[in-house]
Amino acid sequence: MFVIVDIAGQQFKVEKGKSYFVHRLPHAADAQVSFDKVLLLYNESDIRVGAPLLEGISVDAKVLEHLKGEKVVVFKKKRRKGYRVKNGHRQCFTRILVEDIVLDTSPKEKTAEE
Repeated sequence: MFVIVDIAGQQFKVEKGKSYFVHRLPHAADAQVSFDKVLLLYNESDIRVGAPLLEGISVDAKVLEHLKGEKVVVFKKKRRKGYRVKNGHRQCFTRILVEDIVLDTSPKEKTAEE
């Protein structure tokens, strides 16, 4: 079983028990986080696609660490003009471990206001 979930503005295909690098999250290391913006659920027996999101499904994860990626060098040059600029940066990432995919199978009760 896997789900496609929106984490920090990007979509990830996540499975239970695997770790992923996502953009920096504002949570501390060893914190528990839950993502409820699930776009697609694939189980062996059924496929559910949200319009745009699925209700009652969430992904529970644990923040393992915060780190930086490899350095990206940006070099600009205009030939015969003496213009050379070397710049670079390192992207900030958070490594998370997906602990569980929670499916709420209880039927949603309709209220009189709806």
